[in-house]
Amino acid sequence: MKSFYCRILVVLVAACISCRTSSPSGLVLNPEFDKEISSILDFSIPVISVEEALDAEGVLFLDARERPEYEVSHIPGAIHIGYDHWDKTVLDSISEDREVIVYCSVGYRSEKIGIKLKSLGFSRVHNLYGSIFEWVNVGLPLEDSLGGQTQRVHTYNKNWSKWVTSTTVEKIW
Repeated sequence: MKSFYCRILVVLVAACISCRTSSPSGLVLNPEFDKEISSILDFSIPVISVEEALDAEGVLFLDARERPEYEVSHIPGAIHIGYDHWDKTVLDSISEDREVIVYCSVGYRSEKIGIKLKSLGFSRVHNLYGSIFEWVNVGLPLEDSLGGQTQRVHTYNKNWSKWVTSTTVEKIW
């Protein structure tokens, strides 16, 4: 009987993991943006929606974009970690069991940094699905390099800027 319950537990855990690491739908406002995101991620890091991220308590946001992108704007309170030039020393003061949400422009770079974090022993890592683009699309605030509120967002380049559909922000690339 004990092995029966163990098997059920294993199946339930596997089902939960597959739900959180497979291609979700409906986590962003724009269905075409959803398709684009799903096509570039491999879901090796569990994703979290903007709404779920807002409900999370004590979470730490890590920005996996490059410094010029971060300086234009970032999620309030986020710490810059980078991507091509990622700064591992940022992690020195962060507990490995702290809940961390990594984001970039759309989620690709943050997924790759999330993999690195997992390999370093961080156990509660999520990739923000739709990343900063979805953050601004739902109308959430941004801060600039001085900590002030801003309506500007770095969109990586002109091609990717089409996924920022909010009319209240200025797109920079």
